[in-house]
Amino acid sequence: MAVEIQHVYLDHPQKRLIKRAAEILSQGGIVVYPTDTIYGLGIDLFNKKAIERVLRIKKESKHKMLSFILPDLKNIAEWALVPDYAYKIMRRVVPGPYTFILKATKKVPKLLLSNQKTVGIRIPDSIVAQALVQELGRPILSTSVPQGSDGFYTDPQEIARCYQHEIDLILDAGVMVNKPSTIVDFSGPEPEILREGSGDIEALYY
Repeated sequence: MAVEIQHVYLDHPQKRLIKRAAEILSQGGIVVYPTDTIYGLGIDLFNKKAIERVLRIKKESKHKMLSFILPDLKNIAEWALVPDYAYKIMRRVVPGPYTFILKATKKVPKLLLSNQKTVGIRIPDSIVAQALVQELGRPILSTSVPQGSDGFYTDPQEIARCYQHEIDLILDAGVMVNKPSTIVDFSGPEPEILREGSGDIEALYY
């Protein structure tokens, strides 16, 4: 069955679409949705089949990291071990276009763990993403929509053409700027920038 495409408003996302997307996620489906940077592939983090589906989509990409989309920092300790210095920085810059690499807790499914036992955390400044997490009632497991080995799809129509049988729903907010999040590694004694993206680098140090 071909992918379902629904136009969503970034500032005032339609409640029926958010509810529809959350239902698809809870049933093991894959939803493409807009973040504060580029489009994300979202799934239920506790659904093993959904995780395997996303990993098949990402097989040709070097950007294989899956991140937890959280609404805020309140429950971050469930999923990640956050050093004091990192928490102070995160409080200052979230919500925003950053992905934080942190040591994972035992609650993180083993299928998602890297060799370093780390996890990616995202708290995007996106009303759509925030509404979707709130409706689902738990973090969304998310990754970028890959375009080959080193790029990202930012046009929902192109995403639909390329992944029409792999994705269940696209929340279409139009073409987005092709600039992903800044990735910051907080798993060590001080922050390390792994990828410079949309986020302000200086804000991570001052």
